[in-house]
Amino acid sequence: MILGLVAAAVALGAIAAVGWVVHVATTGPDLDKRKPINLGATSAVFAADGTRLGFIQSTVLRVPVKARKIPQMMRDATVAVEDRRFFRHRGVDFEGIVRAAVKNVEGGDIQGGSTLTMQLVRNLYTGERARAGLAGYKRKIREAKLAEELENRHPGHAGKEWILTKYLNSIPYGTVGGQTAIGVAAAARTFFDKPPNKLTLRQAALLAGLPQAPSAYNPFLDPQRARARRNEVLQKMADQGYITQQAAQRAMRRRLGVKNNRYFTQRREGYVFDYVKQQLIDRYGVDTMRRGGLRVYTTIDLRLQRLARASMDGKLGSPDRSAAIVTIDPRTGWIKAMASSSRYGDSKFNLASQGHRQAGSTFKVMVLMTALERGVDPDTTTYTSRPLLPGWLPSAPDYEVQTYDHSYPGSMNLLRATLRSDNSVYAQLDADLGPDNVARTARKMGITSPLHGYPAEGLGGLTNGVSPLEMARAYATIASGGYRYDVTAIRKVVFPDGHVDNLGKPKKKRVFSDGVAAEATRILEQNVLAGTGFPNATQIGCPAAGKTGTVDNFVDAWFVGYTPHLVSAVWLGHAKSRIPMPGVAGGTIPASIWGQYMRVARGSYCGSFPPPKHPFIARPFFGRYASGSYSSSSTVTTTSTGVSPYSSPSPAYSSPTTSTPSPSADTTSTDTSTGAGGTDQGTKNGSKGDGSGGGNAKAPPDQYASPSSGSGGGGGHDGAGGASPGH
Repeated sequence: MILGLVAAAVALGAIAAVGWVVHVATTGPDLDKRKPINLGATSAVFAADGTRLGFIQSTVLRVPVKARKIPQMMRDATVAVEDRRFFRHRGVDFEGIVRAAVKNVEGGDIQGGSTLTMQLVRNLYTGERARAGLAGYKRKIREAKLAEELENRHPGHAGKEWILTKYLNSIPYGTVGGQTAIGVAAAARTFFDKPPNKLTLRQAALLAGLPQAPSAYNPFLDPQRARARRNEVLQKMADQGYITQQAAQRAMRRRLGVKNNRYFTQRREGYVFDYVKQQLIDRYGVDTMRRGGLRVYTTIDLRLQRLARASMDGKLGSPDRSAAIVTIDPRTGWIKAMASSSRYGDSKFNLASQGHRQAGSTFKVMVLMTALERGVDPDTTTYTSRPLLPGWLPSAPDYEVQTYDHSYPGSMNLLRATLRSDNSVYAQLDADLGPDNVARTARKMGITSPLHGYPAEGLGGLTNGVSPLEMARAYATIASGGYRYDVTAIRKVVFPDGHVDNLGKPKKKRVFSDGVAAEATRILEQNVLAGTGFPNATQIGCPAAGKTGTVDNFVDAWFVGYTPHLVSAVWLGHAKSRIPMPGVAGGTIPASIWGQYMRVARGSYCGSFPPPKHPFIARPFFGRYASGSYSSSSTVTTTSTGVSPYSSPSPAYSSPTTSTPSPSADTTSTDTSTGAGGTDQGTKNGSKGDGSGGGNAKAPPDQYASPSSGSGGGGGHDGAGGASPGH
């Protein structure tokens, strides 16, 4: 009778246990109602030709690969050590569960008995990690139920292979340097610096042994335990017939063969990489970047990157100087190159996109575009080049403008004033047009740095300065025929689910007529042939347009120019100081760098600028400071030396034999020559920017008040806080 009661109690207990198991299994969501957990993946960035620039760093390293990329020995090793009956059970290994249950009676943790399918369910669907007590048992029960559902969804041998591939792409293999390698591809790179399909037997066995205890078996932390675990895997493979005992013994005698490496941390083109990463964060947010799995294809041309650095290397005139080059395709807005003379390892500051310096006379082009948009005729509208003493401009009584060499040729049209880069003429033109209108034009062209509509801004005297990237974009608006493009370094982004975001599709807005843009190009093309860009920029050997810029005391020098297919901005100065570069105007070293770089960068293309569909139409303009009309022709067809246009004085990539443009000569008001090599440095006490300030100084609160020396940053070449050199 007692035995019957005991038997009845056991039976009732078993029934109750079974009922509890059924209850736990049925209370959780079915597999169909669960979404796979986003395990994250490493985002990769590629150049235009498909070369990988690097991986965007995160705490998770994961590169999912297809089944064919995982060698059979890796699959065999994993099954041998983790789930020897994997190809025979239906998701739950009851024999393994019984064996694990006996062990669990002796300890507190709920261990063992999990099949590869159950582990995949945990990693991919539930994320549960409870190990002890009742919670541990509940987790196991739910995993078993979902594992059977997953096996039913993927039946047969093909289904088993699918599950195994998913497992090998989702299991953690250990953490190195704060980054966890998830999946066999990331693990193969982390521990052996090779793709998974190149793994050897001993390497596959080592990796297969890691998931059980990634920290304990980490070969970088404990090589002896890692070797013992590897040999255990090899023996299991031999015992189960995957390899011979002899093969296992040979592999056991070999060293671990691990290799500490920088595969996931090394980068090409560090400045470009950081710029692209910030663009991605700005567009998609930090959370998307953390999840990763993006494949980012950029517009960066590595040939042009190398070319840009080579054109600067050893050619800056002094080893303490820095330079930057940005190249944009004006037909698309794609950034093709963004290079700096600085070493990324020495400084992470990107001079090309983050460096804000005074623009010098390169900003006179914004005044020119304002005039042309209004219909001002550059050939017949004249101003008198003269010293502009304090009081000449009532709205800015302290604003004084001079030319660099203190020569004033008298009356000249806007074409000649541009080729001379005459500060006096452009200051008067700016005053007639309205400094606010010039600032508005600059923004239309793509300048995003703060502008305040101060008179000195038209000569390059900017409170905050501009970057080479901004200047390249602004000139691209002219080169494109009047379209302002949203410049980008990213062509497309492929998401983990296969969705493609095509960021490279040109986004443009017409801000000037093609006739206005063509008229500006006509003038700036003559500037390359016979103005401040001659002879150094002329080395390009093909039709090109551009403008020089030099800041007070020669602390910054620029050349920004373009062809129909490429726009490049070159800046030269000191990265961390405002040290003068005596005699270095925009028409010297910057123009030489630009000319030699663009001669090679343009490739085989040597086409002329296309004529506009809607020609420029001039209208009468009567400015307060204008001096009258100018009837003589000023068209330039040859250089002042009589050499045919664009002949190259030196071969591309020889060490620059920089020519120094001669200062413009004094001429009478009726002189019709173009004055090759004018100067454009020379305003003093310019409103909102005098001297050679750092470019980040705050402007005085009183508009047009004369700042103290050094505030606001000099203009130059164009005039700083007034006017400065004019090349």
